[in-house]
Parts: sequence; structure tokens; C-alpha cells
Amino acid sequence: MDPTDPPVPELQTMPLGLYDVVQFAILGAGFALLAYFLYSLTSRDEVSARYRPSSYAALCLAAVATVAYLLLYLDWDSGFRLEDGVYVPNEEARTTEGTRYIDWSITVPLLTVELLAVCSVTGAAARRLRSSTMAAAFLMIVTGYLGAQVLDQGRDRLALVVWGLISTAFFAYLYVALIGAVRRSLPTMGPEAAVSLRNATIVLLSSFGVYPLVYAVPVFADVTPAWFTAMQVGYSAADVVAKIGFGVLVHKVAKLRTAEDVVAGVDTHPEPVWSSNAHKSDGVLPEVGRIAPALLDRLGTSRGPELLRRPDAAPSAAGRRREDT
Repeated sequence: MDPTDPPVPELQTMPLGLYDVVQFAILGAGFALLAYFLYSLTSRDEVSARYRPSSYAALCLAAVATVAYLLLYLDWDSGFRLEDGVYVPNEEARTTEGTRYIDWSITVPLLTVELLAVCSVTGAAARRLRSSTMAAAFLMIVTGYLGAQVLDQGRDRLALVVWGLISTAFFAYLYVALIGAVRRSLPTMGPEAAVSLRNATIVLLSSFGVYPLVYAVPVFADVTPAWFTAMQVGYSAADVVAKIGFGVLVHKVAKLRTAEDVVAGVDTHPEPVWSSNAHKSDGVLPEVGRIAPALLDRLGTSRGPELLRRPDAAPSAAGRRREDT
């Protein structure tokens, strides 16, 4: 390496304050993602089976992102040593950006799955759209990684531009495909769910826009410690918005659509659906002839045969009083 060349972005000598800011951003985002993982784990049954793939995608991406931020913190903590009042990087600091790209290569495709799972595209069209958007999301990350990390360690401006433009092509396809799916879905749902889906899409695509802006910084300027701090904080904040803010809105869409299906009589859900402290639908059990054995076990094996003989799924309150007497 020519000593006159600027250092790669991750190998900046960091003043104490800037080092602490980055550490705070990484830890804050990591704890937020851990909380979101627990939220996704405990709330996945709040939506019907039709929309539950969105909850599973959220759970998977929250788990991956939480582990990635743990590794990122370890990379950051072990990648610098304190000398004469500044933090001097070693080669382990180089892995901080690589860890982010590994995270994104898995979680960004899962974000597209999460969004499409609450849209109204179905059948073969849904499978094609899901496959193409996941592939585009993955290739968007990989091509960006080549320019930002692989070729000349991210210091080749021409490589940054070329691979950045290739990544942008996949980025543009994602915008077109996801917006198209959302626009086709909005007329098929109630106004409240439609507003939440629109807001979730805006949050996701807006947060996506942060990454290419940060990626482009080394194209126009040498990355200083202050710039590198801004990059790390920007990436961490965008991860929180794209994964948590978007995920909470999508979960709300899934709950509202579950309630709409229950009220319309096209689906059932064993528990009442509430959203923002507002009651949206009552709990409705499946028809008796289609009750799953697991549900019968939960209702009680002693009442199972009786429920199968009766035309209604559960006795009324008056019927229970008569039986008790």
C-alpha cells in the first residue's frame, strides 16, 4: 500500500469521543434488535395463518441482525487499542463493515418476504415476485460489497462507481416491484390496514435510501474519522428503522387484515384481535368438523367427542349452566 494513500474507511485512528459514539450506536442498535426479536417471538400468534409468514420472516431477520450486531460489537471492541489518548485500529477493525454486509445479505431479502406476506398477491405470481425480489435484494448487497470492500479494499473510486451503479440497478428493481405489489394490494383491504401498509412501505424504501448515500461518501471525499463515525451511526440508525420500525408497522397490517378476514367470515382466529387498544374482531373458532386434534387437546379430551357430535364449536353460557345442573 502506498503510504500516501488514504486509509481504508474502517482503519481510521479514532479520537476517544468518536470511538465512544460508534460504540454507543452499535450497542443501542443491537439491544433494540434483541428487544424486537423478543417482541416478534411473543407476538407471532396474534395474526392468522394467512399472514403468519410475515411474522416468521421478522423473527428470522431479528435473530440474524441481533447476532450480527453482537459480532460487530466484538469486532469494534477488539479492533482498536488505546494509545496516547486515541484508538489505533488493527486488522480486526477491518471486519466491521464485512459483518454488516453479511447481515444485510440475509436480512434485506427477508424484509421483502415480510412485506409481500401481507400483500394480496397470491399463487404463482406471489412465488415469482418473492423469488425475484429476494434475488434482487441479495445481488444488490453483494455487488455493493464488491465495490466497498473487495476491490482495492474499498479505496478504488472507479470500482465504487461501477459496482455502485450495478447495485443501484437491483435497487431500482426492488422499488418498482415492491411498490407495484403494494399498489395492487391497497384496494383489497380496509382503509386502516391500507394506511399502515403504505406507511410501512414508505419507511422501508426511505431507509433503503440511506445505504447508497453512505456508500457514496468515499467516491466524493476521503473518509475521515468524523465521516466514518457518521457512516457507522447512519448504518445503525437505518438498520433500526428498516428492521424494527418497518416490522412493527407490517405486524399491525397483519393484525388488521386478520381482523378483516374474521369479520368477513372468510377466516377464523381463536383470539380477539386488538390494535392500538381498539377492538377489531372477536375470537372465532373453526367449524367443528375441521377442528384440528391439537385444538381438541387444548379444549380438553373429555369434551372432544361431545364437541364433534354438536353442530356448534362450543356450548353457550346458558348451555353450560344447564349441563352443570
